[in-house]
Amino acid sequence: MPATDTEDSRRGPRHEPSGFPGPPGQDIGRNPGRAAGGAGGSDDSDEMASGLDALESPVSATAATSRRLLAKAAPPLAAVALVLALWQAAYALNWSATLPSPAAVWGELAGAWSDGTLLPSLGHSLLRCLVGFAASAAIGVPLGLLLTRTAPLRTVLGPILSAVQSLPAAALVPVAVIALGNSEGAVYAVVLLGAVPSIAVGVTAAVDQIPPLLLRAGRSMGAGGLRGAVHVLVPAALPGFVAALRQGWTFGWRALMTAELITATPLPGIGRMLDAGRQGGELSLVLASVVLILAVGVLVESALFSPVERRVLRSRGLASATGR
Repeated sequence: MPATDTEDSRRGPRHEPSGFPGPPGQDIGRNPGRAAGGAGGSDDSDEMASGLDALESPVSATAATSRRLLAKAAPPLAAVALVLALWQAAYALNWSATLPSPAAVWGELAGAWSDGTLLPSLGHSLLRCLVGFAASAAIGVPLGLLLTRTAPLRTVLGPILSAVQSLPAAALVPVAVIALGNSEGAVYAVVLLGAVPSIAVGVTAAVDQIPPLLLRAGRSMGAGGLRGAVHVLVPAALPGFVAALRQGWTFGWRALMTAELITATPLPGIGRMLDAGRQGGELSLVLASVVLILAVGVLVESALFSPVERRVLRSRGLASATGR
């Protein structure tokens, strides 16, 4: 008589033959050493791979940084090389009897370095421009904000600032010299007259471009008055503020070079070198001074304003759109 299921259950569990594969996981129980060894081997492989990745990551990061630096430096270096090649070609073809070679201009710079006149001239010009730019920013930024808040004052001062901004620096130098004499004060006055209107007008334009909805949202959340200016207005207009300061630096640097060229300042400067070359008819010294002026402008632009602008734009998700 066949055994029932109840009798089979009483007899105990049935054992499969040794050659018959059991259910999943049963081999692990029969050979725990092999399973543990397999897991240990997998862990060792993962640790080895992570170690290799850790060894390779600094190298790849360094290579990526080098590629980025090379990509940024390649266009300016290519532009400089192109200008030098065209310059050398014009000198070799004798297009102008007074045009010196790039080597002659380099010789003027090396000679100014050797006789100790290059560094003092460069240092005095940079110090004047930094002091004048700081004073211009301290005056121009609050003035621009004040113009956006006071309509009658903007109606009166707005056209005056635009008119002064359009004046060339050469027209401002005689006014400063007659009023203050050939002194450092006259030079700083020219820098202020060249930079303050540009900064104030740029700050005013930056505030005007803020969406009104953003300002209303700030006021609805209690950010009004000085608090709204600090937490809403200034952060929203920050890219425009950076552009205004950059433009103010450019105007101030150009005004300073004009003032040093025309006025007889007691301390030397790059403008004094430029004037000495003009009076002596030495075109190589004149071009050497021009190279210094361009180098300072490019250095300040690339080392100060461009990184700040990229950081501000990146914080707003605009760096990729501008290609910077």
